[in-house]
Amino acid sequence: MGEQVARVIAQSGCHETAAVLDVNARITPEVFQGSDAIIDFTVRDAFLGNLEAMLASGVPIVVGTTGWDDEMDAVRRMVAEAGASLLFSANFSLGVNLFLRTLREAARLIAPFGQFDIAFAEQHHTGKADFPSGTALRAAEVILSANGRKTRVVRELSDEQKLAPEELQVASLRLGTVFGKHTAFIDSDADEIVLSHTAKNRSGFASGAVEAAAWLALRHKSAPGVYTMEDFLNEKLS
Repeated sequence: MGEQVARVIAQSGCHETAAVLDVNARITPEVFQGSDAIIDFTVRDAFLGNLEAMLASGVPIVVGTTGWDDEMDAVRRMVAEAGASLLFSANFSLGVNLFLRTLREAARLIAPFGQFDIAFAEQHHTGKADFPSGTALRAAEVILSANGRKTRVVRELSDEQKLAPEELQVASLRLGTVFGKHTAFIDSDADEIVLSHTAKNRSGFASGAVEAAAWLALRHKSAPGVYTMEDFLNEKLS
């Protein structure tokens, strides 16, 4: 992803890469000085370990790293105490984020009709460390918030276990080199509705992160804080 981000920046004609910091780099606040934004695509431990230095730099941070949801409250406190700005997303693809908005509307529309059930599935390459994917967990949050008949997520089923009507199944499949596929299945006795997004390559993730970084750099000047792609899209679509 770092290589993809650097490529998108180079091809943009309006941005440039100030520095590329990999696993061997020493991360201090000073290395970020002179930059308008930091884009972090690492792993959980690296992101959490480097966060203090990134916040101390005063440079807005865009985070595409996933798997740290259990530290969300602590990260929000650190950002607030530093007077910093951080935008995080499990998936920066504009297509995925539009897909999530479509999913929210679909989950809302079927809520009054008890004959419709809904489940979610994601596919990724075998090298992906976390499951379900951060995008799938975000999709589950969207469904639960829009459809009151679903109240909790089930990630795995055991032998002879039946799914309760209020449970939302979120299934994961790891296969070959799949970039990422997310699918919502809506089913009734008479109908099947399938909403799906398939990533063709990683360029969509990178370009979305660069666009979000440019937006956050401007937003930070007047309103520092913690943001998501939802905030970015709300402004873009208003």
